[in-house]
Amino acid sequence: MTPQLRALFVHLFTATGAVFAMLAMLAAVREEWSLMFLWLVVAFFVDGIDGPMARRYHVKRFSPEFDGVLLDLIIDYLTYVFIPAFALFQSGLMDGWTGWVAIFVITFTSAMYFADTRMKTQDNSFKGFPGCWNMAVLVFFAVEPNFWIILGFVAALAVAMFLPLKFVHPVRTERWRVVTLPVALAWTFFAGWAAWVDFHPDSWAHWGLLGCSFYLLFAGIAQQIIPARDAQAG
Repeated sequence: MTPQLRALFVHLFTATGAVFAMLAMLAAVREEWSLMFLWLVVAFFVDGIDGPMARRYHVKRFSPEFDGVLLDLIIDYLTYVFIPAFALFQSGLMDGWTGWVAIFVITFTSAMYFADTRMKTQDNSFKGFPGCWNMAVLVFFAVEPNFWIILGFVAALAVAMFLPLKFVHPVRTERWRVVTLPVALAWTFFAGWAAWVDFHPDSWAHWGLLGCSFYLLFAGIAQQIIPARDAQAG
């Protein structure tokens, strides 16, 4: 297989995320929340491995006619933002005006964040909360907290998108990657497990989700507080 064909296949693989997004949306319209999240987990897995594939096969060099970054952002907005916001509103977890506030805040702030050219730090982490609403909303479905608590988290995360806070990229942030990558894979497993058992309240998957989410949410901030070894040595 030629390098050009391999690079093209990476783009085609990334584009399957749009298909999974449509399947998730169809499930959401039918209020089949577990199936919706299963499709979103599949899309999350694709998003996690297409980046390393793109770098390995040098898609910018061998298939420059397609913008892989733009393609990825389009699909990410659907799977990370738009569909989870719809699910949060339609599921009844947030009733009345709180649901309207949540979907407006989530979709508007995320659109601005995704267009921000400063969203990446020098160590390939994210500057500000990276709009991973799919992860947050899945935890809301699993734990089912009071709608005021959900509204508080939505407001806090929306503000955090534009603060100088660091959030790790599970694959590209080298520091602590030996821990972060397995935690991200574990989160994917627990998310699929929770959706598979229809978010049963006695499932151990909920505890796994909470633990992994806590690490992924605060690991980057901890790195800002704790200097790296080479910095300490200097």
